[in-house]
Amino acid sequence: MEELVARLEAAVSKLEFLGSKVGAASSPSASSSAREIQAPPTSSVVDASINEYDELVEKSLGRVLGAAGKIGGQVLEGTHLLRDAFAAQRDLLLNFKKCKKPDLEGLTKMIQPLNERIIKANVLTEGRRTETFNHLKTVAESLTALAWVTYTGKECGLSLPAAHVEESWQTAEFYNNKVLVEYKNKDSNHVEWAKAMKELYVPGLRDFVRKSYPQGPVWNTIGTDSSIPVSATAGKSGARPPPPPPPPLPTFEPTETAQSSKEGMNAVFQEISRGESVTAGLKKVTAEMKTKNRPDRSGAVPVSAGKDKNGPSGHSFSKTGPPKLELQMGRKWVVENQIGKKNLVIEDCDPKQSVYVFGCKDSVLLIKGKVNNITVDKCTKTGVVFTDVVSACEIVNCNRIEVQCQGTAPTVAIDNTSGCQLYLSKASLGASITTAKSSEVNVLVPGASDDADLIEHSLPEQFNHTFKDGGFVTSAVSHSGG
Repeated sequence: MEELVARLEAAVSKLEFLGSKVGAASSPSASSSAREIQAPPTSSVVDASINEYDELVEKSLGRVLGAAGKIGGQVLEGTHLLRDAFAAQRDLLLNFKKCKKPDLEGLTKMIQPLNERIIKANVLTEGRRTETFNHLKTVAESLTALAWVTYTGKECGLSLPAAHVEESWQTAEFYNNKVLVEYKNKDSNHVEWAKAMKELYVPGLRDFVRKSYPQGPVWNTIGTDSSIPVSATAGKSGARPPPPPPPPLPTFEPTETAQSSKEGMNAVFQEISRGESVTAGLKKVTAEMKTKNRPDRSGAVPVSAGKDKNGPSGHSFSKTGPPKLELQMGRKWVVENQIGKKNLVIEDCDPKQSVYVFGCKDSVLLIKGKVNNITVDKCTKTGVVFTDVVSACEIVNCNRIEVQCQGTAPTVAIDNTSGCQLYLSKASLGASITTAKSSEVNVLVPGASDDADLIEHSLPEQFNHTFKDGGFVTSAVSHSGG
């Protein structure tokens, strides 16, 4: 019996020892778990609409950037402006959630970063047109859709935000469709870029605005002052607070100026009231100073030596950059700012390549081989000789230009040009010639035999319009002596 009691006491002692070890080991873990549960979260909660906007940018805008990265050049530059504009709009969405509604001046300052991106995108479309003009125009026109953030009601002049986005894209889609048509069977990267652009705005941005901001921006009535913009990093820990506002400007006191102005006007009236003596200080005009007695009384205004008297003022030549004669991206020959060069030659042409001649003066360009298209823009006293062209030869904004076709040309377009001599070969007599806002256009064609002189035909500049049978009939004006 005593042996049994001893064994039981030993077992109880062992259990008590094990229990104390388990309790000691479990208590730090329990207290640690309690601390983890009670600890406040370190990251701020982002609004659901911001998350949806980030998903839109990551998916649709990321697709546009991916295609632009494969294209490169100005397309990538314009797409980067698009990305920056959407980033500026995200900052505005954060301001909606954290700021009070600003006044007109405050709203103007708040949207200034977005406005700067839109202006930069429009600057890219200015100047002479490049082969990426339709891409850049698509970006510039589409960015007006981001102006939905300025909607303040029916009286502001804008449509509802979702409708405004769709209307803005319809304008941009005109140029976007040109990209699709031009590169449909040429380059899939350009087609992908155009399709991604449409998806970004319609349905992307349109549906986002319709769901989250159907009646325009919703400001925080108890938020911070809108004069302090909220950046995308405002919620991160360790960020420095925004700098204090600048000190107020000194108060302007116009009393002294107004008093001096009043005194000055009184002095003027006092001088006028002097009578005839007020003209005593004027210089006397002698007889030889009068216009009727001057030997050069033609009245003509002298023309400065730097201007061309024969050419129209709208076609004045100005050098915009260094001279160029190069093949760009394997598809476009660029001839720019050549002055006094009579031996310019383009060889090894391809029917898929185009030629763009810009800003040349007193030069001659010879194009050997067949090309797709030729454009001569803002050139003066320049000659262009080519063999064959697949689509058209365009002459735009030129002055005293000479163009000779030695082979075939289905179309010749002359626009806003003063003085054009067009030489056609026998193979190109069937060419369609279109003129608009042009003068002194003469076409020279071969004679009846190979030895005969060229025959010159002047294209009419004046037209007569008569109303007959419910419509106007247009005919060239003919002049006859009598």
